[in-house]
Amino acid sequence: MTTSRDTELVSLRRALHARPELGFCEIETAARVIDELSTAVDTLEFGSTICAVAGLAGLPPAEELDHARRRALEAGIDAELVERLGHGNTGVVASVRGRRPGPVIALRCDMDGLPITESEDAAHLPFRGGFASGYSGVMHACGHDGHVAIGVTLAKCLAADRNFAGELRVIFQPAEEGVRGARAMVAAGAARGVDVMLGLHLGIGLDVGTVASSTTGVMATEKWKIELRGVPAHAALAPSEGRNALLGAATIALGLHALPPFAQATTRVNVGAMTAGTSANIIADRAEIHCELRADDTAVFAELTSRARDVVLGAAGMYGLGARIDVLGGAEVAVCDAEIVGVLDRCAHTVDGITNALPTAPMSASDDVTLFMSDVQRHGGKASFVLVGASSPAPHHHPRFDIDERSLPIAADWLEQFIRTHDYD
Repeated sequence: MTTSRDTELVSLRRALHARPELGFCEIETAARVIDELSTAVDTLEFGSTICAVAGLAGLPPAEELDHARRRALEAGIDAELVERLGHGNTGVVASVRGRRPGPVIALRCDMDGLPITESEDAAHLPFRGGFASGYSGVMHACGHDGHVAIGVTLAKCLAADRNFAGELRVIFQPAEEGVRGARAMVAAGAARGVDVMLGLHLGIGLDVGTVASSTTGVMATEKWKIELRGVPAHAALAPSEGRNALLGAATIALGLHALPPFAQATTRVNVGAMTAGTSANIIADRAEIHCELRADDTAVFAELTSRARDVVLGAAGMYGLGARIDVLGGAEVAVCDAEIVGVLDRCAHTVDGITNALPTAPMSASDDVTLFMSDVQRHGGKASFVLVGASSPAPHHHPRFDIDERSLPIAADWLEQFIRTHDYD
């Protein structure tokens, strides 16, 4: 039976879906979260105090942030709020306290969309239903609109009925795509004092009604920007006087892809973009590479990144180039604690709409919620990363990606039941 809460949950998800924003530019999204929760929760933090982006690699260029601010103002967002949120620091943290002492449970909800043009196929529900992206070239193609709607709804439900122990802290995070945003919020202390850290993802190939209380195969990753500096020279008259950054970049690309696999782990290497040079008759003196490294084992990942650095520095030395590696984003391997997984699994068996409760399911990708998880675990807390099936008609990051909206109340009910259950305290 559909309740008024469920109707509001779906409506919020659709409103967010229609207004997608790229990483660190989620001003409208953050403003909507603040508006929804400002009178319901106990504390609401946002801006630079909870999202420390100063000096952070991976921020959008200034012109992109400026465009985001102008767009938010045109959408009617208060100018003072736009200024507080509009420099990349779009994170929001909302807290609700129960009637009794207990653990602090945090839920990370990522907010950003993707640089994808949404489908206009009549079979695509957002287009048919009139809530497809209103911004050309930007789309919620990974379920983050649903994650935000679930987090807002969960906070409201617990604020309306505080018959639970402890505290819920909902962390609305920017820039999960590219695994850039969690670092800013962890550095600002968003997970400080958390006893149980939860990540949530809709979809991941699971049917609606199926949930998993933990994930396996979540990979550690780093996203690199490699800059090479050489010396220009005439390609015919004085080639030996030049230092060819283009050839160095090509050697790096081939060398990274030639790194051997590891028997004990799954690894991935990809060079996704490379630019160099200005003219056919000039030795290229500048080159830039964007690449990523992944592994599902922490020790193997450390070895993989070490070898990759050797490739970059070796090729640079071969061609007499200066080299710089900037890590634009990163995530760790997900470690889910059995104690929390067990409670989540027991709760799943009590929730209407969950027809298949799995203790774990694979997710062979990366997510920087793992930075929150590991931060909490290093300080003695516990964590898990849960999946909620959404019968998506197309893969994540596809123009026709969507979710079965029945997954939204399932996720909210499951998480609420978990928070109200304290045999893990």
